[in-house]
Amino acid sequence: MSTARDHRLATAFVSLADTLVADFDVLDFLGMLAERAADLLDVDAAGVVLSDQRGGLRPTAGSSEQAELIEVFAAQTLQGPCLDCVTTGRPVAAADLAAESGRWPDFAPAAVSAGFRAASAVPMRLRGDVIGALTLLGTAPGEIDDASVDLGQALADVATIGILQQRAIRHEEIVSEQLQSTLHHRVVVEQAKGVLAEAGELDMHRSYLALRGYARAHRRRLSDVARDVATSVLDPRELLAAAPDDSQR
Repeated sequence: MSTARDHRLATAFVSLADTLVADFDVLDFLGMLAERAADLLDVDAAGVVLSDQRGGLRPTAGSSEQAELIEVFAAQTLQGPCLDCVTTGRPVAAADLAAESGRWPDFAPAAVSAGFRAASAVPMRLRGDVIGALTLLGTAPGEIDDASVDLGQALADVATIGILQQRAIRHEEIVSEQLQSTLHHRVVVEQAKGVLAEAGELDMHRSYLALRGYARAHRRRLSDVARDVATSVLDPRELLAAAPDDSQR
C-alpha cells in the first residue's frame, strides 16, 4: 500500500469519525462513505442501503449518481447480497453474478446488465443493531479481495458508530425516526437532481455534484438546498451558475 493511499485512508477514517458537529448532515456523510470506499478499495463502485426500521430497505447513497448504479442499488432493496447481509447481519459475497441467477433471479441479471460481475456486502452494525449495509461492486468476475472487504467493513463500522453516537447526543432521538427522516430527504434530493438535470441538460451524477457543491460552498445542508430546488425557492439556473466549477464535471 502506498504512502499516499495510507494518508487517504487515514483521512477517510478521521472524516467518518467526525460526526460531533452542529451541522452534521447524514446524507452527505453517507455519500462520503460510498465515495471513499470506491476510491480507496479495489472495487469499481460502492453504495449504502439503509433499513427503514419497518422491514424494508432504501438506497441512500452511491459512489456515483449515474442512473445505472442507482438502479442496481434499488434492486438490492428487494433481493441480493445487501438484503441478505442486513437480514443475517453478516457479510455476503458473490464472485460471479452471472452465475447467481438461481440465488437472486432478479438482482443478478440487473447487476450484470449494468456492467457488474462481483459483489460483496458488509453490514452497518453495532452489536445487534443493523441499520444497513455497504455494498462493494466489481466489473470483473472474481471474489472481491479480503483486504478490500475488511477495509470496507472497517469504514462501515466507523460510520455506523458515528451515526448512532450523533443521534444519541441529539436529544436522544429514536434511531428509526432519524432513519425515516434521512430516507425522506433522499427522495427530495432525487427530485432536485431531476430539476437540475432538466435545467442544465446534465446527467444525474453531474446534477448531484452541482447540488452538493452548492450546499458545501454555501455551508448549507444538502437536504435543505435540495428542498429549495424541488419547491422552486431556489432557481436551478442560479444554483448551477453559483456551484463550484469542479462540481459540474
